[in-house]
Amino acid sequence: MKRIGTILFVFLFIIVGCGSEPEMNAATQIEQPENETVKQQNKMSKEMPGNFDFMVRFGYGTVNKNEINTFQDTVTKDLIMNGTATAQITLTKEEMRSIYNQMREINIMDVKELAAANQTCERVPYSEDIWEININGETKTLTWTDRYCTQTSDMEQLLELRNFVDQIVKTKEEYKKLPESEGGYD
Repeated sequence: MKRIGTILFVFLFIIVGCGSEPEMNAATQIEQPENETVKQQNKMSKEMPGNFDFMVRFGYGTVNKNEINTFQDTVTKDLIMNGTATAQITLTKEEMRSIYNQMREINIMDVKELAAANQTCERVPYSEDIWEININGETKTLTWTDRYCTQTSDMEQLLELRNFVDQIVKTKEEYKKLPESEGGYD
């Protein structure tokens, strides 16, 4: 009798154990996200905060002599063979707002993919950008290069942003008074 009781107990244990396992796996599968890239929600305010500044340094290779710096309200131009020239340039509230809106559109404070997947093909010369962005006390630093032939969409968005900011700066009278660059990079 004990033997039949033990066999029934083991049999029930196996049935209950086997019956609950698929439910557990189903719950586990529901809780775990698929291997998809999930974009984070944009946490940047629609309105530009009062505490917003940025600096972008860019140039060819590791020669990042061009700089637009709203922390110090300066712009530095690479004169190539003749060093650099710096001017005091303050962007207007409207210009800063339009730049902020561009940054918000690309969710600049989110994680960015800034490394080329294929690094076997290189171009020369190549450019490199270094960004430092401060929004409401949170600072983000981004560095990327177009050294490799393939670019991520995040890299392309940062290039468009830099060109957008650069075009604003180039319309300023103070920038137009800076000397012309002489020479070039190989």
